[in-house]
Amino acid sequence: MRGGKLLNEYFPEGTIMYRDGVAGWEEAVDVVTGPLVDLGRIKPSYVDAIKASIRKPGGTYIDLGQGIAMAHARPEAGVVTTSLSVLKVGSPFLLADSQDHPISTLFCLAAQDSNSHLSLMQSLATFLSDAKNQERLGKAANVEELRTILKEER
Repeated sequence: MRGGKLLNEYFPEGTIMYRDGVAGWEEAVDVVTGPLVDLGRIKPSYVDAIKASIRKPGGTYIDLGQGIAMAHARPEAGVVTTSLSVLKVGSPFLLADSQDHPISTLFCLAAQDSNSHLSLMQSLATFLSDAKNQERLGKAANVEELRTILKEER
């Protein structure tokens, strides 16, 4: 890959998750950020900032299409270490309770400064803009399948 870390190196142990479903978008945010909080990579204030951002008008801008969304907030909201986590759900939830935004794969992007933010966003955007990767994410039915897709990133 173009210099820098492979995408899967940004996922600490336990941050690639699969659930059959969640009660709603707020629970999805809690689940996807939980391991990063537990590992001390983000502070609870970062989770609050993500939720506040989604609640605002236009908060569904994190919907990247194809049922994929990228939850994030500003680094100063509580990022300790640049990291990623992902939650795939069997039955989609509605982002910001909007019928127009059903999400089945939610990434949490935590970048500690604008440089790591840009390189991580670029790596993730490159990965997610590939139709084959979108399709494989959509079909993933467990943690192992997700991990394999992220490790085989192109």
